Order: sequence, then C-alpha cells, then structure tokens
Amino acid sequence: MPLRLLLAVVVLATAGCGRPPQPAPVPGLAVPTPSGPRAPVDVVLLSEVDPSIVVDIRYAGPHNFVGRPVDGYDEPLCLLTRPAAEALRRVQDAARAQRLSLRVYDCYRPQRAADEFVRWAKDPAAQQTKAEFYPRVAKSRLFADGYLGAPTAHSRGSTLDLTLEPRPAPPRASYAPGQPLVACTDPADRRFADGSLDMGTGFDCFDPLAHTADTRVTGAARTNRQLLERLMTQEGFVNYDREWWHYRYADEPYPDTYFDFPVARASLPR
Repeated sequence: MPLRLLLAVVVLATAGCGRPPQPAPVPGLAVPTPSGPRAPVDVVLLSEVDPSIVVDIRYAGPHNFVGRPVDGYDEPLCLLTRPAAEALRRVQDAARAQRLSLRVYDCYRPQRAADEFVRWAKDPAAQQTKAEFYPRVAKSRLFADGYLGAPTAHSRGSTLDLTLEPRPAPPRASYAPGQPLVACTDPADRRFADGSLDMGTGFDCFDPLAHTADTRVTGAARTNRQLLERLMTQEGFVNYDREWWHYRYADEPYPDTYFDFPVARASLPR
C-alpha cells in the first residue's frame, strides 16, 4: 500500500462504522494485524448459535452503497466471535418476547472489504448509489463526517449492523440492480421495504438523520430506535451515535486485531 494511502487510512481509523469512540484509544491500533486465511477458534456462524435471527448481509449482494458485492464476502453469512454471538442470542430472546426479531445487515467484515470502501470513497466518479444512500451529503464528506472509516471495528469480529422487524414477518421487497433508487431519508412508506420496523432512515444512510439521537426523528421511529438501543445495551453492546444500526460488543475478545479471512464457511475452524 502506498505510504500516503496508509497514513490516510490510519488517520481515519476512528471514523463512522469503522470504529466507534472508545474510552482510552491506544496509539498504533489502527494498523491491521495479519490474520491468515482462517478465523480464530472462537469465531462462529450466527445461524448455528441462534437460527431465528434474520440474516440479510447486504455487502454480499448488489444492494449497498458500493452497488456491487464487496470483496471478501464470499457467502451471505454472519460471522461473530462467540461471546458477541451468544450475547446477541440473549438480545433475540428479549426481542421475541415482544413479538419482534433481530435482522442483521453486517457482522464480521474482512479488512479487504474495508479497503474496498476506501477505494470507492476516493473515486468521485462512482456516484451510482447516491440517490439512496447519501442523497443530501457530498461523497467527499463521508469520511470527515464519520460515516466511513478504515480499518473497521467490524474486522475485529464483535461488531454488527442490525435492526428489528415484527413477527410474523411482513412482505419484503426484492432488489433488482438498476431499479430506481429511493432516498434513505424519505418516509418509511416510500423507502426500500425490507420488512423492518421504521427507524427513521434506511440502513447505511449517510445522513445526520441516521444519528441515533437525532431530534428530528420522532414518533414510532424514535421509539423503535430506543427499543433497539435498550435491548442491545442490556446485553453489553455499545451503539455508535452516528449510526442507529451499529453496535459493538464492549467486552470484545480481539480489541487490537483486524482480521482478513473471507466471510465463508470455509474460513471457520474445523
């Protein structure tokens, strides 16, 4: 990696979905630790810990802000460290008691995927998804405003993006590449209908309206955000305040390591 790009990545390490604020940042942790092609022994498949959690891995397909499947997402799976997965199972138990379910959009993210996000962000010509994912924010501001960052806490294996959906699940829209895009900031009845509860914006909405406590979000959407936050924090997860969907397991087992094994069953220990 060219020195200038490496320095830029290090400087941006605390931004956005990359890395939520932590109590005592330690200098030097932004440099990814090589991890080899396989996951450590305590990384598990979420569906084997709790098959009732809905898995909708957006970066394994074309419906995301890059507009294509992202490098490293070989399969649409949620991989997490076991402590995070078991804590999430407890969150799901609490959600099901309220006739709800968790829906995960992203879990472990390989370092190579974070690198692809950096390349995409530095390409001013790649604006095909602006109408949905950042309709009111200039692409050149995505790092500075905290919506993207690399390396990412997701690569440590205990961070995930998720929402809530009702049970039984309502009908869900299917996404076809090239279809007209609707702004993630539009009202729920106009946004992409993935079956989730109204949270005030869509997932991966790069806009101040997606900040968890934005006061413009009222009514049911505000109540839903607060419910998700309460359920998650009760089991040890910490929200990133600029993204209502982003949670990190506070007692993560690999706080200093950024893995790069692919999202695939073959990456798991046998």
